[in-house]
Amino acid sequence: MSEVIQLSVFIANEAGRVSEVTSALGEAGINIRGFSVSDSADYGILRLVVDKPAEAHEVLKSAGFTVKDTGVICIDLPDHPGGLAAVLRIVSEAGVNIEYVYSLIDTYVVLNVADVARAVALLKDRPVRLVSQEEIAAA
Repeated sequence: MSEVIQLSVFIANEAGRVSEVTSALGEAGINIRGFSVSDSADYGILRLVVDKPAEAHEVLKSAGFTVKDTGVICIDLPDHPGGLAAVLRIVSEAGVNIEYVYSLIDTYVVLNVADVARAVALLKDRPVRLVSQEEIAAA
């Protein structure tokens, strides 16, 4: 399966918290390939795709952060107008809910869907290239 591990780090909505996470990863030699931050009044969720997810999980856990691993899919989008729309349409028309989307390096985007295996199966024989964890590490 072409599943990529996303780390969700739960942080207080306070100045410097994102910097603490990214500094811990940088000091451990872990490269961030993409990220997204969402917040509320009191807390935030920093979602990360990194080159070494298991190691990053341990680094952040050891630093006192609450971390959750989630399987997501990463797609190398066709680089033309409507490329993203065409890929999203395949998944959504099949009734698989897309919970959020964010971009990574190049034209890679992460989709967190309700059913990763089904979405991968839907996209496997289409003109869509799924990106592996190894490719993210090597990029």
